[in-house]
This record gives sequence, structure tokens and C-alpha cells, in this order.
Amino acid sequence: MRRREFITLLGGAAAAWPLAGRAQQSERMRRIGVLMSLAEHDPDTKARLGAFRQGLEKRGWSEGRNVSIDTRFAPDSSADRLQVLARELIGLQPDVIFAQSTPVVAALQRETQTIPIVFVNIADPIGSGFVASLPRPGGNITGVMLYEASVTGKWLAMLKEIAPRLERAAFVTNPKTAPFYNYYLRAAESLSPPLGIKVVPSLVESIADIERTIEAFARAPNGGLLLPPDVNTNVHRDLIIALAARYSLPAVYWARVFVADGGLMSYGTDQVEMFRQTAAYVDRILRGDNSADLPVQATTKFETIVNLKTAKALGLTVSPGLLVAADEVIE
Repeated sequence: MRRREFITLLGGAAAAWPLAGRAQQSERMRRIGVLMSLAEHDPDTKARLGAFRQGLEKRGWSEGRNVSIDTRFAPDSSADRLQVLARELIGLQPDVIFAQSTPVVAALQRETQTIPIVFVNIADPIGSGFVASLPRPGGNITGVMLYEASVTGKWLAMLKEIAPRLERAAFVTNPKTAPFYNYYLRAAESLSPPLGIKVVPSLVESIADIERTIEAFARAPNGGLLLPPDVNTNVHRDLIIALAARYSLPAVYWARVFVADGGLMSYGTDQVEMFRQTAAYVDRILRGDNSADLPVQATTKFETIVNLKTAKALGLTVSPGLLVAADEVIE
């Protein structure tokens, strides 16, 4: 190659390199903070976060290319621990924060009124003081709420259908990790009389509380367990499922993961799908939408899961009606 041709070629390549560099740098790296009150290595947690990342990727956000994700976990939902993690995430100055559970959002709300927060698994966002209204949240917080309080009527009806002689239902929850529990408890108490069921508030905070409370409740006959949304009972689900089996207590849970792990039955939303759905709001905020104008979304897809193996072990017969209603039967 002649010297003049080589210089010309080299000059053209040199001119092209800055253009390529500018093209790679034109898309600014965005930052997402994630705070969860779930155990980091729980397969359920991994499945939910995987769906959230898939939802982002579907909308053009690829971790390491145009978005970074900083994730923190506080499975014990300790208020002090959550506050430390919330402050830590806020210090990173993310463009948006994805928050799971009421205690998590409460901790973040105390740290910022400006950084957008997109929530999931919030039962009562108005009562919790997170939003002014569902159609127009009005602040820096919005997301996908969990269940209306009337869902407790469905849980109680399922218990009565699988155990017709049932007279009592222990409402098992941790008031610290589920500060909204009265939202569901009041509804359960108002909907239970026509079914001939007495709802027994069973507030627990520790493993010892769970063991002691369920053991004491099981001393009287014709009882069952009702597990409303609560990150603490989710973390200790293996223990609760084992206690229900030990004392032959029919139980209805708020999420599929309990039944997949050996619980009797559940009625609730597809948690993995909810996390995938919530990615849409994170995407919209990253593209410039204002959280104050994004309506809180309601869950519309519910699923009924029944574990036949567990029913058989408890000596219970699953009615044809419950089988027909089930979206999934675990055998």
C-alpha cells in the first residue's frame, strides 16, 4: 500500500472512532435502587426479581448497558435496618426506586419526597399515607397495589368449603411487618358471621410467637389458619406449613409460594407476574413521566392453587367446586 493511501485510510479511521465513542455514550446510564423485605437467596425472591428485570429488558433497559441496579434486602423487616438501607440507597441518588412491601416504602418515604418510588405488594396505599388517591397519587410514590380488603371473604369461604365443620379461623400476622393488618382483619370479621366462622386475631412477631400461638389455637377443635399478606410469615412459611401439618389445621394462604412449599391452598395474585408488571412504571419514569400523575394500578389477575397431597395428609376431601375453580392443582 502506498504511503499516501495509508495516511488517508488511517485518518478516516481516526475520524470514525470518536463518532463511535459518542454513539456509545449518547445513552446515559440510568440508576435504579431496589429495596426488599425478603430473603435474598429465597428462590421466590429470585423469581420475582428475575421477572422485574425481564420486564425492564422488554422495554429496552439492559443492566450494565444503559441501567445499573442497586439491590438491598432486609428479610427481618427491622425498622432500624430498613431505615439504614433506605438512607444508603437514597445516597446513591438513583433515578427511581423499586420498593416491595409497606415497611419498605415507609422507610423510603421518611428519606425522600423527591426521588420517584414505584411500589409493589402494598395493601392499603391511601391508609398507609403513601398516596393522596389511587387515580392521582400526587407525590413521588405510585405502583401496583395488592388486594382489596374484601378478598378475606374468599379466603374464609375456601376454608369453609374444604372443612365444612370449621368454626374458628386464626388470623396469623405480624403487626410490625404488616402494619396494615387491620385493613384485612376488619373485613374478615365482618364477612365471617354468615359462614359461621369466628375470626381469632393471632398477632405474632417471632418464631417462638408463631409456634406458641398456633399450638395454643390448635387445642380447640374445628379450627383453621388464615394467612393474610405479610413478609414476615412469608419468610417463616416453612415453619407455619409444618405447624399446620403437625396440628392438622386446614390453612389458606395469600400467595402461591406457600402451596408450592407444601401448604394446603391459596388465593391471590401471581407475584412473579406482578413484579414483571411493575417494571412498566419504572420504565415510564425513566423516560420522563411524573410519578404524581401515574395512577395506582390494581391487581386484576387472581389464581387459586390447591395441594392435593397436603389435603390427603390432613384427611380433607377437596370438593369438585374447589377443584374446578383451581387454576393449578399440585399433586
